[in-house]
Amino acid sequence: MPERDVTPGKGPQITLSPRLVIIAIIVIAVVGSVMSSFFKVDGSEQSVVLRLGKFNRIVGPGLQFKMPFGIEHNYNVPTQVVQKKEFGFRTQRSGIDTIYASGDFPEESIMLTGDLNIIDVEWIIQYRISDPKAWLFNVNDQNQTIRDISQSIINQLVGDRAILDVIGSERSNIEIQAQELMQQKYDQYGLGITVTTVKLQNTVPPEGEVQEAFEDVNAAVQDMERFINEGKEQYNKEIPKARGQAQRITQEAHGYAAERENQANGDVARFLSVEREYRKSPEITKRRLYIEMMEDTFADAEGTDLIDKHLQNFIPLKSLQQAGGQQ
Repeated sequence: MPERDVTPGKGPQITLSPRLVIIAIIVIAVVGSVMSSFFKVDGSEQSVVLRLGKFNRIVGPGLQFKMPFGIEHNYNVPTQVVQKKEFGFRTQRSGIDTIYASGDFPEESIMLTGDLNIIDVEWIIQYRISDPKAWLFNVNDQNQTIRDISQSIINQLVGDRAILDVIGSERSNIEIQAQELMQQKYDQYGLGITVTTVKLQNTVPPEGEVQEAFEDVNAAVQDMERFINEGKEQYNKEIPKARGQAQRITQEAHGYAAERENQANGDVARFLSVEREYRKSPEITKRRLYIEMMEDTFADAEGTDLIDKHLQNFIPLKSLQQAGGQQ
């Protein structure tokens, strides 16, 4: 048999010319330049642009341009987002049914009050980044700095007050003063944030008999406030009623006074009339008044004998009456 050459044949050879290589490099460079020259900033952000590692500018939301190939770098900062830090607790999932992370953080929340009592204070702070350049470059560890300053301020304010004040009447004052002092410290460090809220979430004595005693005190305070409110409610109900009764009694008194005044005026008029008649004929008027007075006095009397002071004709009159009664 004749021999056959079974060696595979060589495929088509591709020859790249220098011109083609240069064109490919230019295309790749252009695409890379375009891809690295634009960046997007969200509506809640501002972007800090560095040129060769040095601050150059701050740009706002939208599609922005920068020099390619790493000449300029951008760092987006959420300046319009209110951020939150929690102390003494952690929220695992927020919502209608908020779930908190298991475990306590006593190193954050346990502190000493001004009257040497121990109290467990949980709080939050809310802040917004107001200066993105300061936020990025002035402090090495921003989050830890926020936490350290906040803990220091709250410990200071709680340590200046008695435990009952911290639990009760001084809560709002602590929140207001804490916000002011924290803002001063953050500005002093050049952190570039604005504190919007400081809120004490829970202020209770440590767990155990002390906490139970304070819960009893709080319950008593709530009962006192409830009794005060009930008393005010009863007061508001009874006072208008009493005022109405007082007004009615006053009106009745005015009516009685008018009646007595009219009666007195009538008596005066009658007396003046009698006095005029008396001046005309004193003896007749005197006798008539005497008779009228006697009639009024003994109008309802029975079995009464009227006699004169000299007892004239008294015995014969009595004998005739007795004799008439026997017949």
